[in-house]
Amino acid sequence: MKKTVLVFAALIISLLALFQLSQYSVISGGLNIEVVISIIALIFFFIGIYINKKSLQKKQLEPQEINHKKIKELEISKREYEVLQLINKGYSNKEIAEQLFLSESTIKTHVSNLLVKLNAKRRTQALQVAKDFQII
Repeated sequence: MKKTVLVFAALIISLLALFQLSQYSVISGGLNIEVVISIIALIFFFIGIYINKKSLQKKQLEPQEINHKKIKELEISKREYEVLQLINKGYSNKEIAEQLFLSESTIKTHVSNLLVKLNAKRRTQALQVAKDFQII
């Protein structure tokens, strides 16, 4: 956050400096106003390209290995694991039931079993525990 504020502050200061410099150049008669505006536009064009490339080069997290031993340790069944993966994708119980061709009450049972096995009280907490155990 601080870095972003500093970058924009530096851009604003440089913009003001360019305008002051251009005003001085125009008053002294060294440059036409069109040339000054073109130079400022080009400078900010290249700054925009640079910022765009920097923002597109965000660090990509390497996919972590799934800890299959921990899944067996927690005695999570294949179906419960499928439900956990769909919960991780943000699906509701009804959507999971439709996806897996099961009834909603069966999904509720699987979710309840997952909460017990992961020692969690809520789905979000179960997801956090699962990520900590590296099973999703």
